[in-house]
Amino acid sequence: MTMTREEIQALLQLLDDPNDEVNQTVTSRILEQGPTILPDLEAAWEGSMDPMHQDRIINLIQEIQIQYNHNQLEKWVLTEQNDLLKGVFLISRYQYPDLELKQLEISLDRIIKDVWLELNNNLTALEKVRILNHIIYDIHGFTKNTKNFYSPQNSFINQVLETGKGNPISLAVVYSIIAQRLNLPIFGVNLPKNFILAYKDELVAGSGLDEVTEDILFYINPYNRGAVLGRREIEYFLKQQKIEPQESHFKPCSNLEIIVRILHNLINAYHKSGYREKADLYEAVLMMISSP
Repeated sequence: MTMTREEIQALLQLLDDPNDEVNQTVTSRILEQGPTILPDLEAAWEGSMDPMHQDRIINLIQEIQIQYNHNQLEKWVLTEQNDLLKGVFLISRYQYPDLELKQLEISLDRIIKDVWLELNNNLTALEKVRILNHIIYDIHGFTKNTKNFYSPQNSFINQVLETGKGNPISLAVVYSIIAQRLNLPIFGVNLPKNFILAYKDELVAGSGLDEVTEDILFYINPYNRGAVLGRREIEYFLKQQKIEPQESHFKPCSNLEIIVRILHNLINAYHKSGYREKADLYEAVLMMISSP
């Protein structure tokens, strides 16, 4: 139930009540208000001189932000999976709650415009990929982050766009979003121990999720400056990694599978860096979107 400003102020004053039962009731009422109460909580934090009171407010702000993002991500899973940018944006919002989708769109639009200026309908698929590679890697300087390969920052789209550095899947996400905004049929392929892209035949390309691979012209490795691959190279890679080839290793995956892969990367990254609470958060997110 929406509260008046006077009711909110009265509630916030009770946050430092020593009675646990009162505190639980107040906390529950505040959480019910959702993001609309955040400006009041921030103002209360700034006006407080009590460290315990400030800690309670910070915890409430974080819990509200996380719950709101949970709700947005659940909505994305149910109705917005075709929008990959929105999905990776929501994953970044857990770490950067003030991040706005518009910020990402502005960064991507600069690259998209540069590619668009070079494209024309007379180019072959390979020629279009060469232009993409030139603009993304040579002009805008995107590169693999070998120095900090396991850093969580490699999985946050805003950080990848800001630094120009990422891991195989984050670079693939940037590449495919740019391509798809330009109506180029380039889709993610969930290859184990790597992540690549498939360029489908533009005459038959649909959603990118067909059960056959005959309409794939070639593959692209965004982690290796957009190198073009054939099926044989992928088979050889799998053999080197001692992985039994499966058809899923050669055909486009869903955007939800991409988000799941990013979450696994984040969980592993935070475990490696010793941030158990962060790992637990993303494990909870993974469980939430994986449940029926």
